[in-house]
Amino acid sequence: MTAATTPRTGRSISTGWMAIVALAAAVAACSSDGSDSATGSSDAVAVGQPPTIAPADTVSVDTTPADATPAGADTITLVAYDSFPEADTSLNDALASFTEQTGVDVEILLAGDTGTMLSKASLTAGNPEGDVMWGIDNTLLSRAIDDGVFEPYLAAGIADGSIPIPEEFTALVPGNEATPVDYGDVCVNYDIGWFAERDLDPPSTLADLVDPAYAGMLVVQNPATSSPGLAFLLATIHEYGLEGWQDYWSALGANGVEVVEGWTEAYYGRFSWAGGGPTPMVVSYGSSPPAEVIFADPARDDAPTAVIEDTCFRQVEFAGVLRGAESPDAARSLVDFLIGEEFQREVPLNLFVYPSNAGVDLPQEFVDFAVIPDGPRTIDPAVIAANRSTWIDEWTELVLG
Repeated sequence: MTAATTPRTGRSISTGWMAIVALAAAVAACSSDGSDSATGSSDAVAVGQPPTIAPADTVSVDTTPADATPAGADTITLVAYDSFPEADTSLNDALASFTEQTGVDVEILLAGDTGTMLSKASLTAGNPEGDVMWGIDNTLLSRAIDDGVFEPYLAAGIADGSIPIPEEFTALVPGNEATPVDYGDVCVNYDIGWFAERDLDPPSTLADLVDPAYAGMLVVQNPATSSPGLAFLLATIHEYGLEGWQDYWSALGANGVEVVEGWTEAYYGRFSWAGGGPTPMVVSYGSSPPAEVIFADPARDDAPTAVIEDTCFRQVEFAGVLRGAESPDAARSLVDFLIGEEFQREVPLNLFVYPSNAGVDLPQEFVDFAVIPDGPRTIDPAVIAANRSTWIDEWTELVLG
């Protein structure tokens, strides 16, 4: 993987982070009932560790490579979040190639944002609306597993080692419930020109965002309604720990942070560069700067926005065979295809995330303008699942009243 900028050579580990790691063992002692609320101590948090979800003894993982031409299915359904393209892109052309190779058509069913998609899948687990689901990320992964959404399957390319998926991604699914298909980072982005015009250095850390010099300059999303909003909240929990993140958000509030419901409103409505709004900083993605170059009209050869690397939280997305799928053989074949080079090379410029297949070259725009942070913030998916509702409730009371 190639970083677009010189990576930071390490980051000091905060006392909050150390406190969280020290409490990791408590999570293993907590039983999960499949809900979002914590069982046992709400202080039980592990950061940057493989999830404590072990495959149950009764779960059978299919490791048989899917037939290249699966029988018994003319059409299968790929369930995806709303930003997945339905037609007329190179990503859809790649899916058409799957059809040419297998004789199986792929219909795309858009199911809302990631949270809505998962809620529907949980309600229909065992009798799903489709055959394969694309786009569950590590902030929601444990809930999907606990709810029995996926049928475990070890993708053929991972099983035989022919497709290089980083171990840090496959470790998130030790039971092979789903397959890593892409990754990216949620980060604070800033308007380069806005700061330059005012001869003001942009912030470089999470701590800088509460400096009065940056009062009223940041817009974030509500973590209860937005995936990037949740990721940014998790980044602050990672940095400041269980006893410190609330104070940090109080300081952000006192410094005039603005909260909106979703990414589109934040980026295109309030962000100074993209929407002409009043705020020069926004929670967005590490891939937003290259998107600004690719879609620039008129064309430009430099990015007008940049990323504050210290604020980045890693998101890994997964695809998996839905439990109870009508065409499981064809579904497994599609999962195999989704991590192959033909499909993966189309992922960056269509979904603006990085391919999970480490053998795929990145587009030049990503090499030049995107940021892959050195040591992005992460929290164990099982811990997120156990504490998500509690954290969001606390955040809501604290920030929104």
